[in-house]
Amino acid sequence: MENEEKEKRYTRLKNIVLNMPEQPGSYQFWDESNTIIYVGKAKKLKSRVSTYFHKEVDRYKTKVLVSKIHNITYTVVKTEEDALLLENSLIKKYNPKYNVLLKDGKTYPSICVTNEPYPRIFKTRNINRKWGTYFGPYSNQGPMYAVLELIKKLFKPRACNMVMTTEKIKENKYKTCLKYHIHICDAPCVGKQSYEQYQENIRMAKEILKGNTRELIRQLKETMMIMAEQLRFEDAEYIKQQIILIENYCAKSEVVSHTINNIDVFSITNDDQNNNAFINYMHVTNGSINQAFTIEYKRKLQETDSELLALAIPEIRKRFGSTAKEIIVPINIEWNIEGAEYTIPQRGEKKHLLELSEMNGKQYKVDRLKQSEKLNPEQRQTRLMKELQTALKMEKMPYHIECFDNSNISGTDAVAGCVVFKGMKPSKKDYRKYNIKTVVGPDDYASMQEVVRRRYTRMIEEGTPLPDLIITDGGKGQMEVVRQVVEDELKQNIPIAGLAKDDRHRTNELLFGFPPVVIGMKTDSELFRILTNIQDEVHRYAITFHRDKRSKHALKSEMDNIKGIGPKTKEILIKKLKTVKRIKNATMEELTNIIGKAKAQIIYQFFHSSQH
Repeated sequence: MENEEKEKRYTRLKNIVLNMPEQPGSYQFWDESNTIIYVGKAKKLKSRVSTYFHKEVDRYKTKVLVSKIHNITYTVVKTEEDALLLENSLIKKYNPKYNVLLKDGKTYPSICVTNEPYPRIFKTRNINRKWGTYFGPYSNQGPMYAVLELIKKLFKPRACNMVMTTEKIKENKYKTCLKYHIHICDAPCVGKQSYEQYQENIRMAKEILKGNTRELIRQLKETMMIMAEQLRFEDAEYIKQQIILIENYCAKSEVVSHTINNIDVFSITNDDQNNNAFINYMHVTNGSINQAFTIEYKRKLQETDSELLALAIPEIRKRFGSTAKEIIVPINIEWNIEGAEYTIPQRGEKKHLLELSEMNGKQYKVDRLKQSEKLNPEQRQTRLMKELQTALKMEKMPYHIECFDNSNISGTDAVAGCVVFKGMKPSKKDYRKYNIKTVVGPDDYASMQEVVRRRYTRMIEEGTPLPDLIITDGGKGQMEVVRQVVEDELKQNIPIAGLAKDDRHRTNELLFGFPPVVIGMKTDSELFRILTNIQDEVHRYAITFHRDKRSKHALKSEMDNIKGIGPKTKEILIKKLKTVKRIKNATMEELTNIIGKAKAQIIYQFFHSSQH
């Protein structure tokens, strides 16, 4: 019965597709509850929609989408750009389940110039086009505050919230406030600044917000020269100071080109782990970047980079009010925008702009990752484990990692240490120390085999879970002797890696496999630093154990002949004073505080008697 219903549904949908026109437009897929679940665009509606019903559709998510479709509607438009814009508006209106999701995690501030007779200029996060003209949003608030401060110094827009009109000013309804007296407002409220002059200041402020500083400076210089010719030197000097302020502001902003004017730049950075994409937008006016913003998109149907950019570019240009005729992009985009051309630069200043945009996108990705990992530390650990799993091509994610190191001086007091990391964090309760029992002399390979054999034989007998990865503090030789024990003797399949050092004794290579090969990994990457931290930790652990053992032996050799002092007293002394030398030099009072007066007397007399 289900198969019959499915066939009927498919037949009905295919009939709808067969009757669709070969014109540009937007199509909508509806589910059984009469809800739009997907909105698409097409240069040719019939050809595009028919592809969803081909047997060779290989995308799993697309197959799932098709299985949910119960009706198809469409809207015909005149141009490709209209199809893009219509798709965009429908996605915003219906928020379909299977469409790309724009992830605006926070509302970024913009600068508003109000529509009042005497406009105000301020930052806001609430966008209402009826109130005024908006510039932004600003993802980096530093430049926003810088331009607001410049406008405040140059044009002194009013900061009060009064409803101000020319009629009320003529009727003397207002009074000057403190801001006039401290020279940050020219008091248009009492007629000390004319309506025309105030409007001219607002016009120039808008030009700065648009990034048209070069043109504004040119206009101001012309005005300054006219005033100088008219012998209005004070007014000319005032304009000169305005020009200096604008030029100082421009000097601090990044000038990327002296020839490029009014272009848009788009790049895309992928986050494969979360199936997201970060699209960076930059607008260049008069050679300077006057707008930069990054938006995150969540893929739903494995959309390609080209498809995502085709969706994002019209939306972002509309949001920022861009009318640039040239759009720099990293890849070919099929969908054209009326009045604008795409450029894929290969070299030169435009290539530099694209690289700058890509750098901003990558930085945004890093910042978002750090932000999310601060809120959820386990996310970072999981990411690092997945990175290591991918780098080593392991079947299982390496949650449980163990690392070994030997320590001895000419074969004496030979010891070894094993440190355990779980979830990329040290699990100190699982650390183990080993006294080398069967090896005579300084033989690191034999010592390593003894420790590994003892460690994993016991774990197998006790049924304790074995590690997902073993790391040796050494290169191919250490890896091989560990493999001989783990695989050949104990018949266990545990991956083995090695951290090798260069001539300067600095870790510079990660080795893996049999025979071992160098794994391509940057030594300054976060994952490599974690691995070297594991290596440093096992080295510290083994060295500390070795020092403790040597100190105990030294103490035993010095103090064995002291009658009345047993092993426990010796252990307490070495724990507190660390070395025999410090015990010898300790005062009677110090020894008494540690082991009591009677035993302190014995030790003090032993080390300070004339016979000793």
